[in-house]
This record gives sequence, structure tokens and C-alpha cells, in this order.
Amino acid sequence: MVRPYSLLKALLFAATASASAIISARQDDNHWVSTWTSMPQLVEPNNLPPAPFTGGSQFNAATLRQTLHMTLSAPRIRIQISNTFGTTDLPITAASIANPVNNAAGVGSIDTASLKKLTFNGKDSITIPRGTVAYTDPIDFPIKPQQNIAVSLYLASGQSGNQITGHPGSRTTSWMQSGNHINAANVSGGKTVHWYFISVVEAWTPKATSALVILGDSITDGRGSDDDKNNRWPDLLLAKFIKNGITTIAINNQAAGGNCVLSQCLGPSLLSRYKRDALDQQGVKYVMIFEGVNDIGNGGTDSGSQQRIGDQLISAFTQISRDAKAKGLKVFAATITPLGTGYTGGSREQTRQRVNQWILQQAGGIFDAVIDFDKIVRDPSNASKLARAYDGSGDGLHPNVAGFQAIADAFPLNIFNVTPGTPTTSTSTTATGSTTTSTTTFVPTSTVSTPTSSPTPTVSPGGTLPKYSQCAGNGWQGSGFCVDGTVCNKLNDWYSQCL
Repeated sequence: MVRPYSLLKALLFAATASASAIISARQDDNHWVSTWTSMPQLVEPNNLPPAPFTGGSQFNAATLRQTLHMTLSAPRIRIQISNTFGTTDLPITAASIANPVNNAAGVGSIDTASLKKLTFNGKDSITIPRGTVAYTDPIDFPIKPQQNIAVSLYLASGQSGNQITGHPGSRTTSWMQSGNHINAANVSGGKTVHWYFISVVEAWTPKATSALVILGDSITDGRGSDDDKNNRWPDLLLAKFIKNGITTIAINNQAAGGNCVLSQCLGPSLLSRYKRDALDQQGVKYVMIFEGVNDIGNGGTDSGSQQRIGDQLISAFTQISRDAKAKGLKVFAATITPLGTGYTGGSREQTRQRVNQWILQQAGGIFDAVIDFDKIVRDPSNASKLARAYDGSGDGLHPNVAGFQAIADAFPLNIFNVTPGTPTTSTSTTATGSTTTSTTTFVPTSTVSTPTSSPTPTVSPGGTLPKYSQCAGNGWQGSGFCVDGTVCNKLNDWYSQCL
């Protein structure tokens, strides 16, 4: 005879086992996807925080509050804090998360009812070694697309020195105040339009959710957009996603002003960062390349220099695509938009046209899809110039918000789910009122071997690379030595810098 106690115990065990199995299955149906990113880079001296939050250490005994724009819905998130380019440890004393008032970007005020503490391995504080990143513990904090969140960090002793990690082109105001104010309704002691330390927000989402990572320069980073308005072209593409019911693809903006593909201009070169910023991101499924204008514009005007740059851009784009496809990712590319007044001269325009022609010919080959951004924003009567209606700054290089909207309007959404082999088109209205068509072609993605990384060059003082320049790293294809008084310091596998 089975005793009642034994029967009850058996039933409880079975119920517990069943519940555990259900929870485990649900956990297995989810994964982390990056819902917000900012390309981490060394903060140049003129982009360090304003006084009195700078000096021998940065943010000493101060609170930093920053707002970030989400691109997915999720019940749980975690935040990556980066000390990738710091040369000293980064001590975070306390941190919190909340909703900013009125879901506004770039504000120092929060809804205190939404306030939650952030922890690190169950503790309030963490010290992040130089050259590394750290995550907060996952936290139940529901988010949805186009929601802004406010993250506050308190550094009791600041980060020593003036080498810190951030993203200068935030187009979003960050607020700071002396003392610990992570739980305060308002932080208002100082402000600047830069981001610091936070590099990724990841969302816990179903396996069907993925991310589009956009690799780019200042045009994607949002120069020409409005501060605190989130109207860069990727932001406007997100709005188009939502309008069309696309809710399972995050948009990760991994661009930086002044960035170059081949060598260090501002921030690590694309060749040295694409694995970190795209291929290794959580939940990535699509990678888009829209870069190259700074390589062409900063290169010599003679035909020999430009021939080399064009050849190297084609080689770099091919390498990035092959590496991405080897990981099972889809790769998109956009044509390079007009050079602008500061970059014209010599053979530069011919190089842009040659690289663009090559890009357009690779739809369904090197790239799974190609979008002709150049055609969308150029002057219909002069293919070398930006349309006047889109030239808000007058430099002929950076589109204004109307230009960004034109790019988003013309972006074909069916590239994310179209059957391989089916040509697709999308149309939009140009600055002159005519219709432009962006054509993309698809073929099955092939599996290719991953090229080996470029060897790390041997460097020493006495060269031509200026202070703060990149001088080595996996994928780096530059050359030269650091100037007198500086040496090439390895910060991580992907980036070494003249310091």
C-alpha cells in the first residue's frame, strides 16, 4: 500500500520536474539580441566631459545619466559597459535604470516610479579592467521599440587619466552632477552631447528575433540630424519597420563620424572593428556596409593613390562579406553618396563612381542585396553632387533630416524575408519630385572559408603616425610607425594605439 505522504511527495516531485522542464524549454526559446549599440572608441581630448567633471580623473565623485533609444520589445534586458579603450581600470560604484520623463531623449529627469537598481554579479559595484567590457545582471525592465531608457552611473573615484571609452557622436545630451544621484528625479549639474562607457543594451527575446547591424561613418552616425530627436536615417528606418509591422528585427547603429574602412581616421578602422561591432554582436542576422567616403576623400588626388584606395575598398568589402557569410549572416551594401565640397578634386570622384559600380554589380553575389543610396540623395542633374534639398549643412556631404527620410523611405523591407533568387524593388520620391527605384537581387548565400587576420605590424617610436592613431590590431591594414615620444600600445586584440 502506498502511504498518502509518499504519494503526495511523488506528485510534488512530478509537478516540480514538469514546471522545471517548461521553464527550461521557455528559456531555450529565447536568446540575447542587441537592441541598442554605440560604436565604442577612444574619446579624444576635446570630447572629454566638461569641467568640473574632467581633470586627473574623469567623472570623479560624479553621476552620469544618459538616455538610449530601444529598437525591440522585451521583458528583460542587460547592459554592456565598455572599458575597451581605457588605459586604467573603470570603477563603477553604483548604477540604476529608469524611464525618462515623457519618453524624451537627452533629458536628465526620470520617472522615479520606474527606477530600478542595476547590479553586477549581485553586487552594487564593479571594477572593469582596462581593455575589457562587463555586463550588468539581467533585469526585468520592459522595453519596446522607440522607447528611451535612462541609465545612471556613479563613479566615486572616477576613471583615472584621460583615456576613456565613449561615443562622441551621440546626437543626444548626457547629464552629470557631482555626488551620487543615481536615484534622483533629476540630474542637472552639467551636460554634453556625447555618450560615455555604455556600448550595448541587449534584450531577452524569442529566437525568431534578430538584429540588423549597420557599419558606417558620420552619415549613419547622424551628422545632419537633430540633437535629442533620434532622426538619423537608421532611426527613421526603425519607424518604417514599426509602421509596416516589423517588430522582430533590431537596428544596431555601429557607425562613427570620420570613420574610415582601411585605416584609422576617427575611431578604429572598419577592417579592425567589423568582427567586434557586427559579426560578434548578440543576435545579429543581417550586416549592412555603408562606408568609404572618408577613405576616398582623405586619400591623395592623384590617379595612382585613388586606384589603390578603390582596389583596397573593394577588397575590404569582399573580406567583410565573406567573413559574415561564413557565419551564416546576410550582407547588404549601399553605394557611397556624394563626396561634398571638402573632398572633391583629382581622381576622387572617379574612384567613388568605380566603387559604386562594383557594389551595384555585386547584388546577389558578394552581397545578398544592394541599395543605391547615391541615387536616392544625389542631384538628378549632377551625379557628383548632393541634392540641394538634402544639403542642410551646405558641405555637400552630410544629408539633412529630409535626406535621411528619403533613404528610409526608399529602403526595401522585403530584403529581410524575400525568397532567394527573387528580384525586388522599392520606390521613393526624390528631392525634385521624381521617382527613384532601388533594386536588389538575391541568390542563395554560399559558404566560404574565413580569411586569416592580418598580422600585427612591428612598430616603434620615430615614425609618422600621430598620437592617438591606430597602429596595429587584427584586420588593420595601415602602415607606419608612431611619432617620436609615443609608442604603439596594445589595448586589445583589435586595436593598438600610439600613446
